[in-house]
Amino acid sequence: MTLREAYDNQLKARVPDPLPAGVTMERDGPLVRILGLDYGGFLTYRDLGGLTGAALDELIARQVDIFRARGEQVEWKLHGHDEPADLPDRLRAAGFVPEERETVVIGPVAQLAATLPVVPEGVRLREVTARADLDRIVAMEEEVWDSSRGHLAEGLAKEIAADPQSITVVVAEAGETVVSAGWVRYVAGTGFATLWGGSTLERWRRRGVYRALVGYRARLAAQRGHTLLQVDASDDSRPILERLGLVPVTTTTPYIYTP
Repeated sequence: MTLREAYDNQLKARVPDPLPAGVTMERDGPLVRILGLDYGGFLTYRDLGGLTGAALDELIARQVDIFRARGEQVEWKLHGHDEPADLPDRLRAAGFVPEERETVVIGPVAQLAATLPVVPEGVRLREVTARADLDRIVAMEEEVWDSSRGHLAEGLAKEIAADPQSITVVVAEAGETVVSAGWVRYVAGTGFATLWGGSTLERWRRRGVYRALVGYRARLAAQRGHTLLQVDASDDSRPILERLGLVPVTTTTPYIYTP
């Protein structure tokens, strides 16, 4: 089995179980529709079961109608190898707007977990669960991205409450300042752990903080028996991850519909 097949089979249409409080999942043909997330809705699928043309347009239109009625935005997670080839055009025609494309990279846990994470002097890595720490992560993210990230603390808090064994949130701190943060999700019943976050304050970049966070989380994944790491990598983080042994298998682009 190739890494991309493993990703398709084990991660693409994966739904957390148990679901966080207030979150529900519905199936609509081949599509998995997740409702009640703090930032709106989410649409995913293993594949679209060969749907094309008018039938595919009807499926897309149904999602638009549902989220327009709810007054919520929704993300359709499009992959570079999704079929049919005209799916991006059909999404745009229905009012979905593409955001920045990321690269799905996958690599073995063991290699990364074998080396101790090295952080710059004055920085420490710490696992957190308290809401106050999640709020500090939001403050850091908002400084990095210059946009509202309040939903992030709420979403992470609900995930931790629903299943504390499924996720670990790690901060990199210099004194009282969160300089970077990332979390790892342990995907039950699969070989995968997935890495998220990784935003770093500008003055702390290119000093090994992100790399140390990756290594620390890889060690957590290894302790739980996971053998593969997967990341939706930005253009900034992809070169670092490739140097650490992860390889690109496809791309992913969020297509956002906003009522």
